[in-house]
Amino acid sequence: MKKIVVTVPVKDADRVRHAIGEVGGGKIGNYTFCSFSTRGIGRFMPEEGSHPAIGEPGTFQEVEEERIEVSCGDGMVNDVIQAIRHTHPYEEPAIDIYDLA
Repeated sequence: MKKIVVTVPVKDADRVRHAIGEVGGGKIGNYTFCSFSTRGIGRFMPEEGSHPAIGEPGTFQEVEEERIEVSCGDGMVNDVIQAIRHTHPYEEPAIDIYDLA
């Protein structure tokens, strides 16, 4: 099993969370679409040549984001990552993958 964590602007969190669940991420026993979220502030500065969804290159940004955590089987990781990348508004979303014991 893996734990997949992604941060996304609050306004886009439900869409990303739903896409993850649609491909089977977040299934625990007889429950589907399981996730855990916390809110915080994401900070970044797009560099020249980037195409940011928020802000513009060379300008420091602070965005209220939601950290979404879901579990999935090892064989589903690629599907979950593709679902995140397809629905996430950022050009380069930060995605963490952890092994679960």
